[in-house]
Amino acid sequence: MGQENLSFVLEKAGSVKYEDRPVPTLESPYDVLVNVRFTGICGSDVHYWQHGSIGSFILKAPMVLGHESSGVITAVGDKVSTVKVGDRVAMEPGIPCRRCVRCKEGKYNLCVDMRFAATPPIDGTLAKYYSLPEDFCYVLPESVSLEEGAVMEPLAVGVHITRQADIKPGQSVVVFGAGPVGLLCCAVAKAYGADKIVAVDINEERLKFAKRYAATHTVVSQRESAEDSAARITNDADLGLGADVAIDASGAEPCIQAGIHVLRTGGTYVQAGMGKSDITFPIGAMGAKELNVKGSFRYNSGDYATAVALVTSGRVSVKELITGKFKFKDAESAFNDTKAAKGIKILIEGVEDDA
Repeated sequence: MGQENLSFVLEKAGSVKYEDRPVPTLESPYDVLVNVRFTGICGSDVHYWQHGSIGSFILKAPMVLGHESSGVITAVGDKVSTVKVGDRVAMEPGIPCRRCVRCKEGKYNLCVDMRFAATPPIDGTLAKYYSLPEDFCYVLPESVSLEEGAVMEPLAVGVHITRQADIKPGQSVVVFGAGPVGLLCCAVAKAYGADKIVAVDINEERLKFAKRYAATHTVVSQRESAEDSAARITNDADLGLGADVAIDASGAEPCIQAGIHVLRTGGTYVQAGMGKSDITFPIGAMGAKELNVKGSFRYNSGDYATAVALVTSGRVSVKELITGKFKFKDAESAFNDTKAAKGIKILIEGVEDDA
């Protein structure tokens, strides 16, 4: 295996290889170089591996995979002042232009010139080294491990979703999908003071975990109309006239439809999961109940810092989500296990020094 900057590269759909690439140079005096220690596998990574594209983002040249990472800083630019060599950091993997209107609003996740790791044509973090601006590195306290640091990325997604939902103490929240993001939405909702947190999924083992982890109630999805599904959820969780907030973290059409119907009048719906581009949507119920319907995309200003703070304070725990670790040389096996839905969050260890 390579010596300089060994990387896990997607050549084309279904085909990966290890490639020794140059160590990234610090293009700005505010950049740092990170020795990547752990990387979680996201569903988007698996989708690119399997299909070579997601929507309009199409793989046209070999690309390094991975974007959920943590590591140790090994070099810093001349003007870096907030981090130092040796710091253990969570790595925010999307760099916006910083100049457009959306960036200046603080909504840099909506920047049209975003350079996001492992989104074609931008290389990802499954490499020995990766460079980032200093302000996209979040120092981990000694109480937070590098493994936990790699889970800050999906936690930041969960933080952003719950912020979009504007969850308040005492509210009831229904989360469709008990994968990593759905589970983290449950955890953040609990940290924000939600009174009832209902996890809905077809996978009963995931729901058992959700109940131990953060959910107050769980409901197994069944083949039934969206209205019947919503009525059953409302009854089983004693939601009265409906939930205050519904979050879809599944992307499944029946869940999206049920999410609209399970809400009370004036409730809030947030679309977080990715699924079919077009679905049948209950617009009548949405309008008649005057719902607040929002999208949610990645994370923006403050979300990563909040994620680190929630774990540091103990208000959210992510250790339980880490169900497997693979050596860097076994990265494809980690992808296979993720595709097969084995466990919840699988991590790939960094390149070993003698690799």
